[in-house]
Amino acid sequence: MSPVRNESRQLLESPRRQLRSVCKTPYRVLDAPELADDFYLNLVDWSSTNVLGVGLGACVYLWTAHTAQVSKLCDLSSGNDTVSSVSWVQKGTTLAVGTLSGRLRIYDANTLQLQRTYQQAHTQRIGALSWNAHVLTSGSRDRMIHHRDVRDPTTKPFKRFQGHRQEVCGLRWSGEGGPQTAMLASGGNDNKVCIWDLRGSRRAQSGTPVRSSSVGGSATSSAAEDGGDVPLWKFHEHTAAVKALAWDPHVSGILATGGGTADKHIRFWNTLNGNMLNELDTGSQVCNLTWSLTSHELVSTHGFSSTVAQNQICIWKYPSLDMVASLTGHTHRVLYLAMSPDGETIVTGAGDETLRFWNAFPKRENHESKRESRLDYGRLIR
Repeated sequence: MSPVRNESRQLLESPRRQLRSVCKTPYRVLDAPELADDFYLNLVDWSSTNVLGVGLGACVYLWTAHTAQVSKLCDLSSGNDTVSSVSWVQKGTTLAVGTLSGRLRIYDANTLQLQRTYQQAHTQRIGALSWNAHVLTSGSRDRMIHHRDVRDPTTKPFKRFQGHRQEVCGLRWSGEGGPQTAMLASGGNDNKVCIWDLRGSRRAQSGTPVRSSSVGGSATSSAAEDGGDVPLWKFHEHTAAVKALAWDPHVSGILATGGGTADKHIRFWNTLNGNMLNELDTGSQVCNLTWSLTSHELVSTHGFSSTVAQNQICIWKYPSLDMVASLTGHTHRVLYLAMSPDGETIVTGAGDETLRFWNAFPKRENHESKRESRLDYGRLIR
C-alpha cells in the first residue's frame, strides 16, 4: 500500500556509497632548508619528465623522482639575488626561474646550463610564472604581466597586460592548445581574478569588457595606455589575495580560484560566460589548488585558519564539493603544491622547511581481472 514504488524504496534504503579512502600519511618527507614562508612566491614545480624543481634561498635544486637523485641547478648568491618562482615548460626539460630583483633565467635541466637571462624582466620581484608552449608569462610585484617568446632573440616582451592594482601572485594558462587558443588566469593581491586572451579582448569589442562595471577607470585605461589589452573578465568576489588558480582539465572553461586569509573561499567560474558556478567556505586561507588528472576531484592546501584545523591539505569531490580527505602533518602554512606527471602523487611544501609526498590519487585496482577464474581457458586463448 506504500505510495513509494519498489525501485524507489530500494534506492532510498540502500546505504550511501562511501567516498574513497586516502592514505593520511606522506610516503616520503624531504628536508627543504630555506624554503621561504612567503604566500606570494611559487617555489615548487614538477616537470613532465618527473623532475621536481625547488627554489631554496638563492639556489634551485632538482630532485629526480625515479632515482631520488638531487642536483643543484643554480646558485644566485654571488649576484646577491634570491629565487622567487620556478616553472617547468609543459613538455620538456626547460625550467624558468624568477628572482626577487626582477631577473628571469631560463635553464636546461638536462645539461644544468643557463640558456638565457632577461636582466630586467620586471622592475620588482617575479612571484608567478606560467608556460604555454614557447610563450613564458611572468607576473610581478610591479603589477605587470609580461609575455615573452623564448625563441625570440630580443629580451623585450611581445605583449604586456596590466589588470591588477597590486602584486600579481598567481598565473595559470588553460590547457595545452597553444597560446592562440588558451586563456590565461591571473590572481592578484588586489583580490581580483582576471581572464585574458592573447588574441585580444574580443569580448571587450562587443561591449562587455569586464564582468563588473566597477572596473572601468584607471585599471582599464592604464592597460590601454601601455599597449596591453583589458581582460575578458574580471572577477571581484574574493576579499583577499588570490594566488590559487586551477583550470579544470576535464571540462573546458571551468576555473577554480582560492582566496587568502580574509576570504577563505574556493570559487568556481565559467570563463565562457563569466558566471560564478559555486563557492565553498573552507574556513582557512587557500594557498594552492590543483585538479586531479584521473578523477573529477580538486586538491586545496591551506594556511591560517579560523578553526582548530590548520595547515591542512584537502581533497574535494566536484561538483558536490564533498570532502574526500583532509591530510595533515605540516606545522606551517602549506604554501606550495605540485602534482606528479602521472597524476598519482602530490607534493606539498611549507615554511616548516619540509616537502611531503602524498599518494593522493592511486591507480584503481582492476577488480574485474581479479574476479576472472584462471580456469576460464576461453579468456586465455587468443
